[in-house]
Amino acid sequence: MMNQHKPMFISCFLIFVLLCSHSISVAAQVVEQVREYEYAEGSEKGPAHWGDLKPEWSACKTGTVQSPIEIISDRVKEISKSGDLETNYKPCNATLRNRGHDISLKWSDNNAGTVKVNGTDYMLDQVHWHSPSEHTINGQRNDLELHMVHRNIDKVAVIGLLYKIGAPDPFLSMLINNITSLADKLEERDMGIINPNDIKVDGKEYFRYMGSLTTPPCTEGVTWTVIKEVGTVSEDQIKALQNAVLDYAAMNSRPLQPINDRQIELYLPNPTPN
Repeated sequence: MMNQHKPMFISCFLIFVLLCSHSISVAAQVVEQVREYEYAEGSEKGPAHWGDLKPEWSACKTGTVQSPIEIISDRVKEISKSGDLETNYKPCNATLRNRGHDISLKWSDNNAGTVKVNGTDYMLDQVHWHSPSEHTINGQRNDLELHMVHRNIDKVAVIGLLYKIGAPDPFLSMLINNITSLADKLEERDMGIINPNDIKVDGKEYFRYMGSLTTPPCTEGVTWTVIKEVGTVSEDQIKALQNAVLDYAAMNSRPLQPINDRQIELYLPNPTPN
């Protein structure tokens, strides 16, 4: 009786193996598609070669106003202003995504509010994290950098916030369980209503310069605002972000780019009258 069932068992087992192999193959293809570029300096897909990987990524190699940069105090032009960085954020539905090269939080339908840059309103689109920080200040590289990406038609404005190891970041604390559960899963998750004001942008003093996206296609013409005040983040929070992304992006910071002849401005509060 057992021998009669044996061929059926073998057939079922072979079908199971084939299905599993197909699933693994498809998963590998998806990972390879996401892994269009890497961060390791010695890799053929590393930062030095981004501009060669696709024609539309040529700015990564030939661009003259690329980001990130080192901000040097004796090169900045100080500008007095009457108030803090002007933001008008509001709670909105958001989706947490593991994009392989980073973790991002994207708000829906441009309803999360705006930041005003040089008199123009830019709508908040998404935030994502880089570890360690991409920008440096006077040679100091911090442990984490958050990018708040804003758009206005075809223009982009990014706010960069720097963090060092210390007390946990409250905004990340709200998301950390979901980030952890997305480890190695190229998926997204509806987070419901998320208030961008919980990020706590300190706009009293900030640097501003013209640069680019820090990932391919490295599009130039991006207005960067880097907040001078450094926040804190816990080691566990950084590890959670690094463990969630694919292995090639655990350290997902682009090397510093030449400043060339760009002007960097430092916006400061107006002096208090005596």
